[in-house]
Amino acid sequence: MKTTVAVLGPGAVGGTFAVRFLMAEYRTLCVAPAATVRLLAFAGISLETSGGPPHVGRPEVTEQLEIPVSLLLVTVKPDQLEDALERIEPEAVADGVVLPLLNGLEHMDPIRERFPGRVAAGALSRFDAYRVGRMQIVQKTSTALVTMASDDLPREELERAGRLLERAGIDVEIEDDERRVLWRKAVRVAVLAPATVLTQRTVGDLRTDYEWRPRLEEAVAEACAIAAADGVNLMPSAQWTRITEMDADATTSVARDLRNGHGREIDAITGAVVRAGERLGVPCPVLSGLAAQTSRL
Repeated sequence: MKTTVAVLGPGAVGGTFAVRFLMAEYRTLCVAPAATVRLLAFAGISLETSGGPPHVGRPEVTEQLEIPVSLLLVTVKPDQLEDALERIEPEAVADGVVLPLLNGLEHMDPIRERFPGRVAAGALSRFDAYRVGRMQIVQKTSTALVTMASDDLPREELERAGRLLERAGIDVEIEDDERRVLWRKAVRVAVLAPATVLTQRTVGDLRTDYEWRPRLEEAVAEACAIAAADGVNLMPSAQWTRITEMDADATTSVARDLRNGHGREIDAITGAVVRAGERLGVPCPVLSGLAAQTSRL
C-alpha cells in the first residue's frame, strides 16, 4: 500500500515537494481552489532542477482533503492560510504530521487550533525555486533542508515524517525547540525580505553596499534581541555569517512576488517580528522602519 501525502498550496515550494513525492512513488494529493485544481488536472506540474530536463508530475487534485494522509505540508501564502485550512478535514491528519513551511512566527496558532496535537514547526532552507509559468517551476538548488520540531508530537512521529522527506530527496534535521526553529530563520528573513523588496537588488549587492550593509546588520541585531527576549539566544554575528554565505545573486520570494505583480507577505514576516518586539518590550526602530517603508509600496 502506497504512502499517502498531501500538499496544501502547490506553488513554487509546494509544487516542488509534490513532484519529489511523486518521484518517490508516494500517493500525492494537492489541495487547492477550484481554478488551480482544474489547471493541475490538465497540465500537471513541471519541475526543472539544476538545469536538467523538466520532470512533469501529475498528482491527484482536490478542493477538500478528506482521506487520511501520513504527512500534510502547508505551503500557502500567509494571507491565504485561514481559508486554506478549511480545505483540510481534521480527521484526514488524525494520524499524520502537519508540517507548515511558511515564513514568519504567527502562523502556528491557527494551524494548531485547526489540527490540535498534530503540528510540527518547520523551516525551509538551502532552497531556491520560482515559477516561470502557472505550473512550471525552476528549482535552482539541487535539494533542500527542512528543519522541524514539535511541542505536540513525540520524536518518533517526527522521525517517521522525516524519513518520508528524505526518501523524496529532502535533507532533514529534527530539533527539540519549536521557537528556535522558527526564530533562526525569522531573524534573517525579516531583514532580507523588506530590503530586497524596497531595492529590488540581490543579497550580494545589499551586503556590500556601504549604506545598506550597516542598516541590515543593525536590523539583524534587533531581531536577535527580540528572539532572546522570547527565550531563543541567537548570535547576530552568526546570523550575518549565514547571510554572507548566501549566493550573491540570491533574492527573496517576497521580492520576486512583488516583481511579478503578486501579493506580499512582509507583514507576516517582518511585521510578526516587530509585533513580537512590542509584546516583549524590545525596541526595533530599524526593523520597524523597514516594515513601514514596505507597507507603503
